[in-house]
Amino acid sequence: MKNTGQLSRRQMLAAAGFIGLATLTGCGSGDDGPDAKDLSKKRNGAMKEYRAGQQFKAARPLSFSLLHNNNPVYPMKNGWLFWKEVTKRTGITLEPVDVPLADYEKKRSVLIGAGDAPFLIPKTYHPSEVAFVSSGAILPVSDYVHLMPNFQDKVNRWRLEPELDSIRQSDGKYYLLPGLHEKAKSTYSLSLRTDVLDKHGLPLPTSWDEVYDVLKALKAEYPDKYPWTDRWSTNTPFPCGALFSYLGQAYGVRAGWTYDNISFDTESRQFVFTAAQDRYRQMIEYLRKLVAEKLLDPESFTQQDDQAVQKLLAEKSYAISANPQELVQNYRYNLHKQVKGAQIEMVPVPLGPAGPVLIGGARLENGIMISSKALESDSFVAMMQFVDWLWYSEEGQKLCKWGVQGVTYTESGGTYELRPGISLMGSDPDAPKDLQKDYGFFNGVFAYGGSWALVSSHFSPDEKKFQDAMAQREQLPVDPAHPLRSMEQEQATLWETPLKDHAIQNTLKFVLGKRPMSDWDTYLAELKAKNMDRLVDLHNKAYERFKKENG
Repeated sequence: MKNTGQLSRRQMLAAAGFIGLATLTGCGSGDDGPDAKDLSKKRNGAMKEYRAGQQFKAARPLSFSLLHNNNPVYPMKNGWLFWKEVTKRTGITLEPVDVPLADYEKKRSVLIGAGDAPFLIPKTYHPSEVAFVSSGAILPVSDYVHLMPNFQDKVNRWRLEPELDSIRQSDGKYYLLPGLHEKAKSTYSLSLRTDVLDKHGLPLPTSWDEVYDVLKALKAEYPDKYPWTDRWSTNTPFPCGALFSYLGQAYGVRAGWTYDNISFDTESRQFVFTAAQDRYRQMIEYLRKLVAEKLLDPESFTQQDDQAVQKLLAEKSYAISANPQELVQNYRYNLHKQVKGAQIEMVPVPLGPAGPVLIGGARLENGIMISSKALESDSFVAMMQFVDWLWYSEEGQKLCKWGVQGVTYTESGGTYELRPGISLMGSDPDAPKDLQKDYGFFNGVFAYGGSWALVSSHFSPDEKKFQDAMAQREQLPVDPAHPLRSMEQEQATLWETPLKDHAIQNTLKFVLGKRPMSDWDTYLAELKAKNMDRLVDLHNKAYERFKKENG
């Protein structure tokens, strides 16, 4: 579930007087947590010796409440094998408080505000947790990661400290246990009708220059059509969010769904305003050229998704943004039914001026908040050990994703296969059983994060090919820590939204030709009048202060 309505993470970071980020150094150490004796009366059911890679099994049966995000695609069932297997392996019975997906965030806030929240509150996207910090309703989980050897092990081995630094709050602690990924997973890119390209002797493009050449050639063959139409423009603050995201990556800027007002420029070693950068302008000019030459459908920036897909299926266009699921389950499936011999493939993100890079910051996923009431329980330590095993151990993650070996899947040499008669997200339309609906596995409440081997284990051949190519690219570092003090945070919040709105509105005006590129300097002056320079200065001062205080 993509959260498009949250404030940027920079709007939520406020860290005053924080001295020295604790570095995770081993499975028995980590963020400064309470002394062991502080938890001596909270070890009911806990394992005396619990290490990374070890099966967690409570010393006595325990139950923990959990807020469950009920996805209508696979509505919750009390009889799922998932619940039974968790209890069998760990001695823990989960007591789900069921909330419909559409109401999840609202209901979560109400429960937390009323003091009625379950102990475990998963499916929380940063910075949603920040709203509950000041009241003390949720725990500073970084104080307790010394109880979580699998979590610490992955942070150490995958060098995730910079990512965790980015979600710390004013006290230097973080209040969300995020999903941890070994590698950033790429999701969106351009897909093209390969049978049409083959018909005209055109290769699959590997760069944005080649994309232009292919579109130009298709336009010459089909002058009355727009070769490329696009989608993901409604219910999002940044129309064509996917397109701008992966195109921006090629120019080394965050755009579309990944847009943030403030970005770190590695050459100047300073924070800058994203939509004022020269390379952001270059990205705009590229898209503007495609629209001006009628290679990209201008309706892409306003039309509903179904309208874009129907143009593809009706062969009014031959290219569209995709992710692996949409490629297989929507475009290819429906094209095969409607167009004889139709073939469509998603290419690795075409290369641009930035070279073969991946924008950093995508290795943390949504995560878990812990209710402060949980600390009052005499089983608190066992609960943290359980959370560590189910969400962060290899075996726990394998259970959540695939289920029970021999029952729902088989595995040999690192290759996983669903048992006959079981489908996952349409993999076998004729199968009588579904891994999510009938067994409760691959549930977004539990199945996220993990090693690249496990994350990639469910990839289709198309996605595996795509991800393998993207995994070879250089992962750019996340922006350095630059936490704002509380008063700075309040001021930044007032400036952020007007600046973001103006940047996005004018990005579209430039791309669609409604504003000439000769107006670029005027546009920059408009941003300055909306306090762009003052916002940038605020972040740079915070960056310099943090460096000085943390040496």
